[in-house]
Amino acid sequence: MTEVSSKEIYEVKRTLEELSQKRGRGTELVSVYIPPDRQISDVVKHMREELSQSANIKSKQTKKNVQSAIEVIMQRMKLFPKPPEKGLVLFVGMIPRGGPGTEKMETYVFEPPEPVQTYIYHCNSEFYLEPLQEILEEKDIYGLAVIDRKEATIAVLRGKRIDIIKHLTSGVPGKHKAGGQSQRRFDRLIDLAAHEFKKRIGEHMNDAFLAIPDLKGVIVGGPGHTKEEFVEGDYLHHEIKQKIITTVDTSYTGEFGIREVMDKSMDVLTEIDVMREKKLVQRFLHELVDENGLASYGEAEVRRNLAMGAVEVLLLSENLKKKRLIYHCPSCQGKTEKTVKREAETEEMTCPSCGEKMKTEEGRDLIDSFVDMAEEVGSEVEIISTETEEGMQLLKAFGGIAAILRYRV
Repeated sequence: MTEVSSKEIYEVKRTLEELSQKRGRGTELVSVYIPPDRQISDVVKHMREELSQSANIKSKQTKKNVQSAIEVIMQRMKLFPKPPEKGLVLFVGMIPRGGPGTEKMETYVFEPPEPVQTYIYHCNSEFYLEPLQEILEEKDIYGLAVIDRKEATIAVLRGKRIDIIKHLTSGVPGKHKAGGQSQRRFDRLIDLAAHEFKKRIGEHMNDAFLAIPDLKGVIVGGPGHTKEEFVEGDYLHHEIKQKIITTVDTSYTGEFGIREVMDKSMDVLTEIDVMREKKLVQRFLHELVDENGLASYGEAEVRRNLAMGAVEVLLLSENLKKKRLIYHCPSCQGKTEKTVKREAETEEMTCPSCGEKMKTEEGRDLIDSFVDMAEEVGSEVEIISTETEEGMQLLKAFGGIAAILRYRV
């Protein structure tokens, strides 16, 4: 599974924010989620059925708008012989721009950052965004295991979705009287069988988790002390062992035990994500106060350092609601750029070279322009939330744009 970039997550968040503001006059906004394994012909067939059903809508205007949206979807389906690798999401509908008669058809079609799980057709006065919001939560991947002497279950946690990878049973007998055999010898055989079982668990965990390059961490649970013996022993590949975050006590093993591990770990996982952001901003602040520190902030300065390839980590606030306008002079072909608030109207500008009136090319989101620059020079990008004190400080004190440098400029 490929890693979802900060840019992909941010783009979907921005689209969600935009879509959440859209309202139809009636129940005429259509949302369609198509899984990657769904046949396009099946989707088109279903759209034809919905087109036929829409004839029963009482309001003439709503009926007309729903039918127009479905026809747009059917036209768009002709462009796809099959769904993309992660499926397809479509939002289509007539959006009012003011008074009566000002509606305009708006169409959003894109491949989400994580696979669509279920086919959905939804028609309402708002777009149906919940599945996309759930997909956004799936950017972090963790390995889970629940272990005792009798059985072990290995799973992968993606957001709130659990995929069970392997279930193992040991065949290790419980401790009881050995009868004719020496009790000590019998205990040694039990311990040896338990050791071999833990080796087998480790081999399966290594196979499962080493294949996930963007694995964030591993959590091991289970009743009793077997989990601690396993974690402390030499059963896991060193890369996986380094990613163990914590162990948790559970009442169950098997799939119930995995769910218990997940429930008990959610607070820990949330805190880890928050702590990572806090540490990055704190590292920037530490560099800032150091006389020889490697810190940079402010749009112009960070942009200049990015262009030089001097930025190691680019820090951008997710609340950086601005766009970058590009102006073009038709007379001398000169270009100039300006950053404005996202909702701001285009301003007139005269060419600094020849004084002619410049034309505005389509504006770009400021975060997009910075991310593209960073990707060109191999700089790491972190989009920082405003849920922490440090995140708010980045936005308010530094304009939401900062960098940790590779070298002093």
